[in-house]
Amino acid sequence: MKKLLIILIFPIYLLANQSILIINSYHKGYEFSDRIVKGIEEILYKNTDIDVNILYMDAKRVTSKEYFDSLEKLYSVQLKNRKYDLVIAVDRFAYDFVLDTHNKFFIDSQILAVGIENFSYDKAKKYGVENKVSALIERRDLKGNVDVIRAIFPSMKKLYIINDKSLNALHTEPLIFDLIQNFNGNFELEYIKEDSLEDLKKRFSKREESSAAIFIRFYKNANGELNKNHDIADFIKNAQIPIFITDSLFIKKGATGGKIVDLYRFGKSSGQMALDILEKKPHQVLVSDDLYFIFDSKKLSEFTLPVDALRVDYEVVNKRETFYDRHTGFINFVFTISPFLVFLILGLFHNIYMRKRTEKELRQRIEFDEVLLNAIESPIFWENEKGIIVDSNSKFCSLIGVTHESIYGKRLEDFKDNPKTKEIIEVINKYIENSYENFEFKHFDENRKKRVYIVKQERFQDKKSKTSGRVTIFTDVTKEREINKEKQKNRQFIIQQSKLAEIGEVFSSIAHQWKSPLIEITAIAQELFYSKKCVAEKEDESFVKDIMNQVTYMTDTINDFQKFIMPSNEKVEFDIYEAIKSMLEIVNHNMKYNSIKISVEVQEGTNLLVTGYKNECMQTFLNIVNNAKDALLNNDYRNRHVDIKLFNQNDYLVVTIKDNAGGIKNENIYDVFKPYFTTKSDGHGIGLYMSKVIIEDKMGGIINVENVNGGALFTIKLDQRK
Repeated sequence: MKKLLIILIFPIYLLANQSILIINSYHKGYEFSDRIVKGIEEILYKNTDIDVNILYMDAKRVTSKEYFDSLEKLYSVQLKNRKYDLVIAVDRFAYDFVLDTHNKFFIDSQILAVGIENFSYDKAKKYGVENKVSALIERRDLKGNVDVIRAIFPSMKKLYIINDKSLNALHTEPLIFDLIQNFNGNFELEYIKEDSLEDLKKRFSKREESSAAIFIRFYKNANGELNKNHDIADFIKNAQIPIFITDSLFIKKGATGGKIVDLYRFGKSSGQMALDILEKKPHQVLVSDDLYFIFDSKKLSEFTLPVDALRVDYEVVNKRETFYDRHTGFINFVFTISPFLVFLILGLFHNIYMRKRTEKELRQRIEFDEVLLNAIESPIFWENEKGIIVDSNSKFCSLIGVTHESIYGKRLEDFKDNPKTKEIIEVINKYIENSYENFEFKHFDENRKKRVYIVKQERFQDKKSKTSGRVTIFTDVTKEREINKEKQKNRQFIIQQSKLAEIGEVFSSIAHQWKSPLIEITAIAQELFYSKKCVAEKEDESFVKDIMNQVTYMTDTINDFQKFIMPSNEKVEFDIYEAIKSMLEIVNHNMKYNSIKISVEVQEGTNLLVTGYKNECMQTFLNIVNNAKDALLNNDYRNRHVDIKLFNQNDYLVVTIKDNAGGIKNENIYDVFKPYFTTKSDGHGIGLYMSKVIIEDKMGGIINVENVNGGALFTIKLDQRK
């Protein structure tokens, strides 16, 4: 079920498409089968879509019928409701077990037998698996080893073939008897099967100058006692005759060498064969021919055996190296690539670091499945089609205030007396009624702190177990909501900051517009005071009227300013052209003072009404025009103009503002709408950012800038469908 959760939460984990069961005849730690299994795993684990399980039969230590009957009962529990695409049987005991229990456990499974020494088609047909079974036979080349020994030990008079009295030995004996019957040589072959490893050690504790031995196996004494690998290696190492081997178990452990089966490579071949079977390739029964020659230099020297007499490729281990052999790389390095010593050392350290990190990542990956559920911060649980809770993580148990032990196999309704559980039941019911409106709910944790969760439910269908149900996830978005609130506060602050950045411009406009009325008022007052002829009542009224006209003009100016700086509280429908004209009235004197000509062109029949925040919209235009003014100051005073055009396009009202100030540098044009970006020396660079916020976030429109014909062109599109 944990994998099922991964599938629902992280689609990348949708991997488990095929499954393989490896049945090992022996116990974990038995080096012969462990090496084969390691090679199989090396191939299979590269394919992450394959699920691999391993069972150990321990048939080396226990072989009684009662044990196998008990093992079958145990597997009937372990393999219940488990289906495998392929069963790999490692060695004879596992293969026989798979055949005996095929109709019970593996009726739909393909079979691959590896490590067996012979294959019977009639036996497979007897069990009805002749079209399902493949095999990779491990056949030791006894004759090849005899030829090798004959070549490097021409003075040999006797060759012993050592085997134990186990069931596996019986399967090897046909090869031994065939070798003895067809042998034609100038030395004697003797097949020995001692009762115990100790007897074997005593037998070869004395030097026999003209004798050698081929060691096949001696894992089990006649009394059933299992010999450990290090005891066998000790016998081989201390034997007073050269001991040749047929597999890779005792390489570098005292064996002289031989033509061997490398068990790890044999396992890799088995793994590749398993992949072929899963890919529906034809069934095959193959004899592994992946054999190679390997010898131990110390043992060759001990018994004076000239391995160079062989005319085949071979490998020598434990060689006695000369000083030059040991330090060839260093000497060549000193004389040829010494300047790169530092880089080599750094590379080695980097390689070690990367290997360590890779090992750590592999360990973490192995542990990932075990800790994933409880590592997820979101409360999660899933229930089957009957509403029974199948599993959950610790966060969910904490959310509803129950323990893991008490929740499994029950329904949520069983805990409805619990206030927290009752709340969750109500939330889920509301979500089921309307997931679009009721996907979010608030909850107070044990510390009385308010948490905000988003509910999400998904249906699941497990094809293997033929079960279905639904997974419920409660995602904690408390922090995100708090961050959004903080962003809203910051954005409002930036908007006000942007307005304040423009207040200087507005104050300058007011000061300029107030100068003329104040001068007029002063002149009228002086004329009234000093004129001797202004004695008539009508003339007094005229003076008062002129003064009041100027005061009214000043009042209107300050009212317009006050309306502009006040933020809009709600959306209204307004005429965009009037908003632009009002904005231009505020900066009119500044534009005239800087010899900037502003033209406003409205296309005939244009619908100028939009819905939004009028003052903020005016601020947008003011930001753009002021930026254009600053840029135009670099132009000749006779060539400064800003052109504003209004027209309809589909369902939008389009406003374009273009200057002829040379445009924006290409490296800056994508940054002008970012917060606090500026190329001005005074640092006021948030105006265009706030223009984007106002138009796109608050007005639901679009704003863009581009360089056109020697100037910057701002395009604003306002949606008129609302």
